[in-house]
Amino acid sequence: MDKLVIRGRTLQLVEGDITELDTDAIVNAANSHLQLGAGVAGAIRRKGGPSIQRECDQIGYCAEGDAVITGGGNLKARHVIHAVGPLGGDPDADRLLASACRRSLEVAANHGLRSIALPAISTGIFGFPIERAAHILLREAIHYLGSHPSTVDMVIFCLYGSDAFNVFSAELSRQAAD
Repeated sequence: MDKLVIRGRTLQLVEGDITELDTDAIVNAANSHLQLGAGVAGAIRRKGGPSIQRECDQIGYCAEGDAVITGGGNLKARHVIHAVGPLGGDPDADRLLASACRRSLEVAANHGLRSIALPAISTGIFGFPIERAAHILLREAIHYLGSHPSTVDMVIFCLYGSDAFNVFSAELSRQAAD
C-alpha cells in the first residue's frame, strides 16, 4: 500500500530523493545543533545552498523530539523543517521519535503549510531500527491527520531505496487494516 486517505487528507509513500519534491516543506532528519552534515541533511545543504545552514546557525539549537523551520533555499520545497530524532539506543527513543514527527506536522500547520514530506527520521546514522520507525512515524501521521484540525492535507513519507519503501508500505497496510 502506498496511499491512505484520512478524513479527506492524504498520506502517501514515495521512493526517491526528498530534495526533489515540490512540497510546501520537506523535513530534514536533523541533529540538535542543526549542522547540515551527511545523509538527508547533506543532500539538503548541497541542493538548497548556504542560506539554509545560515538560518540554522541563527536558530542555533533544537532539542530531541522537537522541530524548527527555515526557508528552503534553492530547493523546490519552500521550507525545510528540521526535526531532531533520537539515537536508536536512547531509552526514550520511541517517545522522542513520535514527538519529532508530531512537532514537524505542528510546525507546518503553524506556518499555514498544506504539504509536507518526511524521511525515515533517525534510521540513518542515528541507528533507529527502520521497522520500529515505520510503525511510530506512520502511527503519528495517521493520528494527526485523523484528529487535528490543520492546514496540512498532504503528508508524504519519502523513502530512500526500495527496502525502506517496502518496510513502510507493509506497515501502512497493517495500520490501515486496524
